[in-house]
Amino acid sequence: MARADSQPRIVRYGELVPCRSAFIDAHTPGSDRKENFTIIGAGVSESADQHVHIRETPGFNIGAAGQPPKCRNSLHLHRTAEVFFVLKGRWRFFWGRHGSAGEVVLEEGDLFDIPTGIFRGFENIGTDYGMVMAILGGNDAGGGVVWAPEVLEEARDHGLVLGENGRLYDTAKGERLPEGVLPMPPLDDESLAAVPEPGAGEVVPEFVARYWDLMALAKERPCIAIGEKGVVRDRPGFEVELLTRGSIPDDAYTRERHEVLLVMRGHWRLAWEGGESVLNAGDACALPPGLPRRLEPAMSGEASLYRVRATGDPAGPTRALMQ
Repeated sequence: MARADSQPRIVRYGELVPCRSAFIDAHTPGSDRKENFTIIGAGVSESADQHVHIRETPGFNIGAAGQPPKCRNSLHLHRTAEVFFVLKGRWRFFWGRHGSAGEVVLEEGDLFDIPTGIFRGFENIGTDYGMVMAILGGNDAGGGVVWAPEVLEEARDHGLVLGENGRLYDTAKGERLPEGVLPMPPLDDESLAAVPEPGAGEVVPEFVARYWDLMALAKERPCIAIGEKGVVRDRPGFEVELLTRGSIPDDAYTRERHEVLLVMRGHWRLAWEGGESVLNAGDACALPPGLPRRLEPAMSGEASLYRVRATGDPAGPTRALMQ
């Protein structure tokens, strides 16, 4: 992180501040009820109204999307890594130029390391409000989002224009593009034709990790979900591990690089030199390098968390398909 904090920094799930105008499809029917959260780093929000809980980045960004049933996130692509895991609910992820090349349904705890450079979208297909957590590669998250051309067109019909400066302007509120700023141009036909269209058979076995498989692998030691030797073999600038009550270190440990704890289930007691706190499901905790820390479940029952560690690798892109 840009500042040398000596203490953990905790963002509580119940204190997350949503933004309902974070992206170009904020007014588009079917996508207009979603909430976006920027937890660590500026992320890829296009709105000046987006609240950022921790601005300093550890080599990656942490965000989240909360959506009621039948609400979707429109087709877009990233040029660096984007990893999701489902915190609450049941979600369908789909990809391809028109969202029809492939799809996968993720349950709570499942993780998806979406291949870089393909159009992707997702929707809550559960019966209640759902939440997905996102890890974005790089300190600047790769320079933002590239939207499918029809998303830009439909948004304009509902009053939103994205400028070349990456900022949204709401014409329904009388906002106009600043002088010298042009609308974001859509990808041309040549660029669109170059976007990969992998099927589910190419993507799901290579880039999806199921929660209960990871839980079984983490019964006695941390399970590397994403990493050079992970269930998903990738080096997107960070490594993701799943920890359970049986795989936590017996003693205090330190790290030379930043790590972030994202609690999936249960309650975890985190102790460090000078303090301690209990982390609950949905909480995020940024830990600085060199600080001794100790983890243990605070209560009986299911307990799991994802531990994200900076690796120093380039921030993406995710490895090429089928290499």
